[in-house]
Amino acid sequence: MPTPTVSSLRLLPDGTPLQNRLLAALPAAAYARLQKHLHMNTTVTGRTLQEHGTRLTDVYFPNGGVFSVTNKMRDGALVEVATVGREGMLGIGVFLGDRSGAGRTFQQVPDGPFPSMSVGRFIKESATAGPFRDVVALYAQANLLQIMQCTACNALHSVKQRCCRWLLQTQDRVGAREFLLKQEFLAIMLGVHRPTVTLVMRTLQDAGLITTKYGRIRVLNRKKLEHASCECYEVIRAHFERLGL
Repeated sequence: MPTPTVSSLRLLPDGTPLQNRLLAALPAAAYARLQKHLHMNTTVTGRTLQEHGTRLTDVYFPNGGVFSVTNKMRDGALVEVATVGREGMLGIGVFLGDRSGAGRTFQQVPDGPFPSMSVGRFIKESATAGPFRDVVALYAQANLLQIMQCTACNALHSVKQRCCRWLLQTQDRVGAREFLLKQEFLAIMLGVHRPTVTLVMRTLQDAGLITTKYGRIRVLNRKKLEHASCECYEVIRAHFERLGL
């Protein structure tokens, strides 16, 4: 996903530059009206923002970083079903009529504060015809296409390919060559045990694609990382570009 252009005139309530693409896509007047209903949040990496099956009180608009929506299996294992960054929102099910959490949602990669809106206000705003409803509807479509592609990817592609895809998407969302990422979270995303992640990361490091130290990953060769990834990275990026997100 390409890095969005951020207007210096678009600020969040705390003065942070607006990075979230859904909010940034709104006309100035529409954003100015919505801004009054935004509340700023901080969280600790790994802390639950939305829990599976619980009634949601807020939806979130990541302004950076990476958030994961996970599904918990009967044996307690967690596996990621969706990844969201500044291209989207957390709680899109509310727009589709479901006010319960679809899975455990938490932050994987930190990158500063992010805005939220109460569910009641979000329902009211998104029920009214206009630019906000339009952009949320586009994201709901893009999110569905992304989940469909990732489902196929998880079934057909190797752990190494999927790991490369996830690292590329994370770099896009963070907008930097270096970011914090715990291997235990990467294992959840890939649906594998942590030793497998360690092996894959070592392979990528030995090939000169990345370096990793103390939970911090740095992308050294973006082109080689793209070549080592599966086709799904480009397919997902194309979905968002086609929809203008």
